Amino acid sequence: MSAAPEIVVLCGGQSSESEVSLRSGRAVAGAIPGARLVELATDALPAWLEPARHVVFPVLHGGWGEDGGVQADLEARGVAFAGCASAASRLCMDKVATKRAMRGAQVPAIPEVAFAGDAKPAVAALLAALGEDIVLKPSDQGSSVGLFLPSGAAALGEALAAIPASGRWMAERRLRGREFSLGLLDGRPMGLVEIVPLAGVYDYRTKYTKGASEYRFPAVLPPDLTAAIAAAAARLFAACGCRDFARADVMLEPDGRFYFLEINTMPGMTETSLMPKSAACVGLDFPALVGRMLAPALARRPS
Repeated sequence: MSAAPEIVVLCGGQSSESEVSLRSGRAVAGAIPGARLVELATDALPAWLEPARHVVFPVLHGGWGEDGGVQADLEARGVAFAGCASAASRLCMDKVATKRAMRGAQVPAIPEVAFAGDAKPAVAALLAALGEDIVLKPSDQGSSVGLFLPSGAAALGEALAAIPASGRWMAERRLRGREFSLGLLDGRPMGLVEIVPLAGVYDYRTKYTKGASEYRFPAVLPPDLTAAIAAAAARLFAACGCRDFARADVMLEPDGRFYFLEINTMPGMTETSLMPKSAACVGLDFPALVGRMLAPALARRPS
């Protein structure tokens, strides 16, 4: 029988979310006995990784970590790793592509207008299509990076002017209501977490600042509504080709309709993160959650 592999936790990297990645990676490594924590300064794999000796748990938020880059590099090396494969990671990082998958799986999604930074739509056209309250955001970034919430023509014009003439962007009607998140393990939903920002919107700062939001888990909703959200999240996980784990984000409007915002293949694992809260709803503490997230990768290790 071959020796047990060394678990390598990769974090850091060069994305705008590297600091959060470092916090997530340190927490994950601390939950795996004997794990080797590697804090990357570049978006490149360590040269010493070997398929026969290592299994990787990547905790790289944004950029190379979530767009399928690190996953493709690990696949090319033949190194087993936790989480979604490169194709699913690439799809889920693209919010427009994810919405196509949502609609194909009959998962509720609101309409969007997608555009390039150097081909911005006219203010009047966006207002006609989406209404007065709009969300502007990059279509291929995570954690509320580059989020604009203009209301009315003047504010929308200013927001469009502030968007750089590069990258891919999208606009949506701004949803008003209650925000939820749901972790999935092996495609099975865990507990629903309600997010209550204490200062308005759940943006990047609020998301990663301890005490900036309240979390209610399990969320208090009618059982049939909770079940409907969970079933839709499971369909989305399958439609996007996800494996091992992911986290789906949902908005519930006052009229009782819910809409999925995205599915995240590299969920945060810090002390304020949503995935551990979702797991707590089904009786999994942090080490148990990490163990469950890692287990499929161990089974995929080359024999």
